[in-house]
Amino acid sequence: MTSDQPDTNAPEEAYVWIWLPGATVPVVAGRIARDGDRLIFNYGQSYLDRNDGIPIYEPELPSRSGAIAPEAGLGMAACLRDAAPDAWGRRVILNRTFGRKGKDVDIAALDELTYLLASGSDRVGALDFQHSPSEYVPRAVQAATLEELLSAAEKVEQGAPLSPELDLALFHGTSLGGARPKAMIQDGDTKMIAKFSSLTDTSNVVKAEFVAMRLAARAGLDVAPVRLAHAAGKDVLLVERFDRAKTNDGWTRRAMVSALTLFGLDEMMARYASYEDLAEIIRHRFISPKATLHELYGRLVFNVLCGNTDDHARNHAGFWDGEHLTLTPAYDICPQSRTGDVASQAMLIVGDNRASTLATCLAAAPNFQLSENAAKDIIARQIATIRDGWNEICEEATLTDVERNLFGERIFLNDFVFEGRAEGLR
Repeated sequence: MTSDQPDTNAPEEAYVWIWLPGATVPVVAGRIARDGDRLIFNYGQSYLDRNDGIPIYEPELPSRSGAIAPEAGLGMAACLRDAAPDAWGRRVILNRTFGRKGKDVDIAALDELTYLLASGSDRVGALDFQHSPSEYVPRAVQAATLEELLSAAEKVEQGAPLSPELDLALFHGTSLGGARPKAMIQDGDTKMIAKFSSLTDTSNVVKAEFVAMRLAARAGLDVAPVRLAHAAGKDVLLVERFDRAKTNDGWTRRAMVSALTLFGLDEMMARYASYEDLAEIIRHRFISPKATLHELYGRLVFNVLCGNTDDHARNHAGFWDGEHLTLTPAYDICPQSRTGDVASQAMLIVGDNRASTLATCLAAAPNFQLSENAAKDIIARQIATIRDGWNEICEEATLTDVERNLFGERIFLNDFVFEGRAEGLR
């Protein structure tokens, strides 16, 4: 393609392949096909006949014959959309499709089926998309150093074309979610997501996320392990993937669905997503609901305390085993810079209130099966953890004095979080 007009040769169908629980090779589950502006899913009869087959996700795609249309307001099943690339992956695909012009091309120039089939195969969760129902061909992986990946990510941001080698290396991570530059790497028996700084960053976002993730783990939250690396004089955050496990026979994949899918919403409706509704879903559909509710409440409180206002519904997810849901480890706890004190969370907390204050968190406590005193205990422990571990984690992150002051005075434990009835917790 040489223009930014929609592709008239866009694919009409794709086959959905799935790694069943414990499996190291995928099987074809079904087919998605274009029906006007929607993508319709059908399970393959051979998959329905399997003794070990599971629904891709219930209630959205139950194991049954016949066409399954997406829910009202959705262009495709949300559990399939979870496996599609988000903003960053689409920019990489546009770059390789349109070359230098890709930086300025509208993402609508390519359709959803094209993005599914043009993104890397090692995507989050247990799905992949193929042209064939009988032959699985993973999209190529090209080994590259962190320096090379960082250079490639910067070129994509600048709209510069990549060499074939760097194009393949960065392509591997196109199926990842989020808007920030990132890539996938492997270190022995561990697969990781490498998150880079952006050319538009005004502060060290990579180190801020590292500090937040490390402090969250210290506070007793279930958090993806992270470490810092350095490449080409820049910081890189390495996040261990929790949806992959190495076995003697190869890699297994764990199926996941985002909270956005649990809500039955798409990106345009994400502003209506709420912790209150997520708590309700957990009570009815997750195993160990009480412990899960307490974990989610701890994450909400920590997001407020550390200044992570980007806690949207794609930044919460559950593992799906065909019958049950369990909360995944926390990820993308990324403090956000703020110009003033007032801030609000991406998801509603209680009712129509999304204010980033501990008072709002206390008002929400009953939805998480917590008394006010129990909620205050959680908050007090987290505040103490942040204060007690601050210097050590800052040293671990090799923060400069400027960075330490910025994070400690403007973002973490910002005065605004204590406004209202939580003043005494300061």
